[in-house]
Amino acid sequence: MTQSQMMPALTQQVQDCIEACMNCHSMCEETMSSCMQKGGQQQMQVMRALMDCSETTRMCADMMMRRSPMSAEMCTLCAKVCDMCAEACMSMPDDQQMMRCAEACRRCAETCRAMAGAGM
Repeated sequence: MTQSQMMPALTQQVQDCIEACMNCHSMCEETMSSCMQKGGQQQMQVMRALMDCSETTRMCADMMMRRSPMSAEMCTLCAKVCDMCAEACMSMPDDQQMMRCAEACRRCAETCRAMAGAGM
């Protein structure tokens, strides 16, 4: 019996959540780069939230891909971190990069909350 025969395919819901996490991770990385180029105190205050969100979403996606028994708990934490990051990004409504990042964070938080509720 091969590995693929033993382990069922990831559900569409899990795949969608992984995709949202990876998209959010990429968007946070891009936004950190933008913040570093612009400098300034306000950008630097948002950096911590961006860093936390970037790392958390990557880890959450990794855990779902390897079917970790801790995935539901990680999705709960990830949703909280994404919400926090979206709020931080919203503190700069004139910055289009921040608004795109906030949207990616909100989408990721929604999918993670759904996954956590599904219990995987």
